Amino acid sequence: MKLWLTIGALSGFLSVALGAFAAHGLQARVGPAELAVFETGARYQMYHALALLAVAWVAAQGGGTATTVAGWAFIAGTILFSGSLYYLGLTGSRALVMITPVGGLAFLIGWLSLAVAGWPLRGTPGG
Repeated sequence: MKLWLTIGALSGFLSVALGAFAAHGLQARVGPAELAVFETGARYQMYHALALLAVAWVAAQGGGTATTVAGWAFIAGTILFSGSLYYLGLTGSRALVMITPVGGLAFLIGWLSLAVAGWPLRGTPGG
């Protein structure tokens, strides 16, 4: 649980920092299309930072292997999806564009795994 909470919090911090960088430092250096791509990367990183907090909660409730799969899938998705968008936004290079859908697939695996991990919790208070 502590691992997912820590990584989720740090990822959220990084997402805010990169979003601020885009809004205040990157805006004058790249075009609107590159800026929008960079901001998409930051937005999806934040979504999945929050998802890691959900993984931490499910892990604290006794989540099993599917919880671990979800956490690592969200991390892989953030690195591949958001990372490739950050690269594209900063450089304009499409060299990593083929990695972006792999990151998206990792996000999908993470969400499905989180659903599987959370299903047995339906009998808990509030569940």
